[in-house]
Amino acid sequence: MSGKVYVVGNFKGGVGKTKTVTMLAYEAARHLNQRTLVIDMDPQGNATRVLAKTGNLDAINKSITDGFQNESLETEIVSIMNNLDLIPANTSFRNLPKLLFKKFPDDEISQISYLQKLIQPLKEKYDRIYIDVPPTISDYSDNAMIAADYCIIVLQTQELSLDGAQTYIAYMQFLAENYDAQLQVLGIIPMMLRQGGRVDSKVLEQAKEMYGGNVLNTIVNYQERLKVYDVEGIHMNTNINGKVEMWDAKAHQLFVEVLTELDEHEKYLDQM
Repeated sequence: MSGKVYVVGNFKGGVGKTKTVTMLAYEAARHLNQRTLVIDMDPQGNATRVLAKTGNLDAINKSITDGFQNESLETEIVSIMNNLDLIPANTSFRNLPKLLFKKFPDDEISQISYLQKLIQPLKEKYDRIYIDVPPTISDYSDNAMIAADYCIIVLQTQELSLDGAQTYIAYMQFLAENYDAQLQVLGIIPMMLRQGGRVDSKVLEQAKEMYGGNVLNTIVNYQERLKVYDVEGIHMNTNINGKVEMWDAKAHQLFVEVLTELDEHEKYLDQM
C-alpha cells in the first residue's frame, strides 16, 4: 500500500475546508471501506473536535505537536471509527515555526519538507491521508503542500473566496517551481451559500471560465444537517424503520458524489 495524500485548502478562512476534510474522510472510510487518516495541522483543532465527537471520545491525549517534536507521527494516531483515524491538533502547535527553526536552523528545505518525511511510514498503512491546514501562507501550508500528492480547493461562491483560491493555486505553482513540490490540483469544490443567488452564480461561472474542468459539477449547497455535524459529530441516525434519516442520507450522499467525482479526476490525472 502507498496511500495518496490530499491537502484541502483556500487562503480564505470560513469557506468549509474542515467540513470538506472530515466529510470526505468519513465517506472514504465508510462508503469505500478504505483505511483513512486525517492529519489536523490547524492549532485551532476544529477537525479534531468534530472527529472526537464523531468517535464519542471524551478526551484525547495525543497530538501532532508531540509527533513533530519526537520525529514520529505513528505514536500519535487516534482511532475514530472503523477505517478512520486521526492525528489530532492542539493549541501548542501554534509554535510550529519555532519548532522547525530549532530543529533545522538555516535549512529552509528541511523546515518545509519535515511533514513529508514524517508522513512516509503512514503512506504504507493508509489508502488516503487528508490534511487540514490554516488558511495562511505559512509553515503549515508549506509542509502540507510539499507532502501532498493532490490539492483539493474549496470555493465558497463569493468574491473573496475566489481570490483566496487564485492565490492558493498561484502559491502552489510557486512551490512547484522553487521547491519541487509535486502536488496537482485534483478539483475545485463549489460551496454555494445561497442556491440561485445572483452573486453565487456569478462567482461559480467565473471559476468555471478560469479553471474549466477542474471545477466539480457536484455543488455543495447549504444544508442545516452539515452544521449539526459540527456540534454533534458526523453521524447517520436511523428511524424506527431502521432506515437512515432523510437529512442524514441527503448530506452523506452529497459528499459521496463529491468523493466519486474527485476519484474520477484522479484516475484521469494518473493516466496522463
